[in-house]
Amino acid sequence: MLSFAVYVDGKLAEKVNLAGSYVVGTDDVPLRAEVSVKNGVITCKKRAAGPAGLALLWRVEGAGAILLETIRVQERDQPYLLQVELARGRLLRINHKMEDWGLLDVPEVESPLRQVDQARDVLIEALKAEDPAKAASLGDKALSMAVRASEELSRVQGRSVLQRRTQAAGQLRRAIGCGVHLDPPSEATRKRLAGACDFVTLPLIWRDIEPTEQSFNWKPLDGWIEVLVKNHTPVRASSLLSFHERNVPDWLYIWEHDFDTIRDLAFEHVRRMINRYGQYVQTWTIASGIHANNCFVFSFEQLIELTRMAAALLKQLSPRAAAVLEIVSPWGEYYARNQRTIPPLLYADMAVQSGISFDAFGLRLELGPPRDGNFVRDMFQISAMLDQFAKLGKPLHVTGVQVPSAAPPRADEAGDGGSWHEPWSEQIQAEWLRRFMEIAFSKPFVETVAWQTFADRSEQEVPYGGLLRSDLAPKESYRELLNLRKDMFPAAQRGPG
Repeated sequence: MLSFAVYVDGKLAEKVNLAGSYVVGTDDVPLRAEVSVKNGVITCKKRAAGPAGLALLWRVEGAGAILLETIRVQERDQPYLLQVELARGRLLRINHKMEDWGLLDVPEVESPLRQVDQARDVLIEALKAEDPAKAASLGDKALSMAVRASEELSRVQGRSVLQRRTQAAGQLRRAIGCGVHLDPPSEATRKRLAGACDFVTLPLIWRDIEPTEQSFNWKPLDGWIEVLVKNHTPVRASSLLSFHERNVPDWLYIWEHDFDTIRDLAFEHVRRMINRYGQYVQTWTIASGIHANNCFVFSFEQLIELTRMAAALLKQLSPRAAAVLEIVSPWGEYYARNQRTIPPLLYADMAVQSGISFDAFGLRLELGPPRDGNFVRDMFQISAMLDQFAKLGKPLHVTGVQVPSAAPPRADEAGDGGSWHEPWSEQIQAEWLRRFMEIAFSKPFVETVAWQTFADRSEQEVPYGGLLRSDLAPKESYRELLNLRKDMFPAAQRGPG
């Protein structure tokens, strides 16, 4: 049996938040398991043999509420101590990344490395403690020290590499962009977009474009294309294929058990989009998140066939445009709930191996809402996750990144997707944006980063996630983005914001 005892304030916890929790194997792939808690003990009934760890949202002093993983452990009758195993998991990952990053000769790492050593000493005390409540308290202390030290290490590593990379800033003239909703653009929106973004991503929502079969609503897209082309703003479009429920038109479900018909209809949809907008769009997302969001329950082979079809059509009809394959939920926790999906890196690797003609991977990273794929991770985890894409041999575009500037409405402990350092605010959002941009652009394979949505509106994936408020007033994050472009990519400046 795999179980973890949770002690809070010297006694077994009366309540443990299991929102977003899942079991993960030694290869970092989530496992199917039933996770429950009773009398302060979390029990994981997994369906695969071998060592495994528990991932759950945990509040860490000085770091916020983040989704953390324990070290991988063997099943046994006696419960492990959760906080001790969380601390062991983080310290082990720090050791691995220190080797990857080669930071030992960087003077700025001296202070965080001392903190890592101190965390290790506290962990040893916890392992020696006979009282489980005391051991858990020491585990919490070691975890806090380790998480804060690892974030500082990721900051130091990012800045040291970024400093070298920005010496060639002219190669990244179109590096920072933003996505927009298709509401008619106001003068204020157009002006602020021009000041902050090197390119704009337009959403291609099949449900909105063709709400009923053979009845099309082109007006919103046409209006934005006209504005962006007039302002000489590069246009990206996302995405040609997505099988998330919010993207698929209702009428398509008539053929949900007829793959051949859906493939033919998807072919016509993709061809129609490229023919209409191909002369204006420089970069297309050919498919988004089909490894995780698959409302028709297509097989892996069918998903690859649809992806290949979209890529081939783009290369045929618009050969100069770039084709991007977008990955969502990059830690893959959805796979623990639905075995009909595909782990993200496995899908990415198979897409490369299958010979699909695409130019780069895209990555969508939206944190804050209490949903699989959206629970908050810290910067150390994000940096390590980005490093995984280096092994795939293709460039990476962060096609949509976002965190909130305020807690979502009616958020409580059970419905909270986590926080970073402090509760979400406009200042925290701005600080997060800078830290993320510095880390992302320190990776030599990351070519561009786009914020997911420019302005707040009533319906969006991350509430309060825009750079502008709903009245189009700039937030601190918008001003931070202006400063970042000046600091990191001076060659990209095209005028005042």
